[in-house]
Amino acid sequence: MTQTLEQQRAADAWQCAEGCTEPYTKLAKGLPALIMNSGLMQTLAFLEEKGRKERNGHHSKLGEHLRCWLTRRFPQAIGRSEFAPFMQALLVAEPRAFQQITAEALAWLRWVRQIAPAVEKRQQH
Repeated sequence: MTQTLEQQRAADAWQCAEGCTEPYTKLAKGLPALIMNSGLMQTLAFLEEKGRKERNGHHSKLGEHLRCWLTRRFPQAIGRSEFAPFMQALLVAEPRAFQQITAEALAWLRWVRQIAPAVEKRQQH
């Protein structure tokens, strides 16, 4: 049986949320607004920079999860999920592809925002 794209997003979000902490959950809730206000590349750069400075790694973990999902969804446009190659691919992406990648990031984050708190609460009990 083939999963719909929504099911694939939900399954990936669930897997990413396993073992997540409260800071990860809070960050996931605010990330769509950050993308809408600042843009996808700026948001990814923010996650990378903050991730280098923190101990628990929720910024870098969420950034990595998002990049991995987008790389799987757009393998021809992106190629690799490591930060530098990913950003280089976005720099040269066609405008339409860049819009699609940004829209997909927001769609995936909708699932993470809903699933992460539920998974986090389940792990606490």
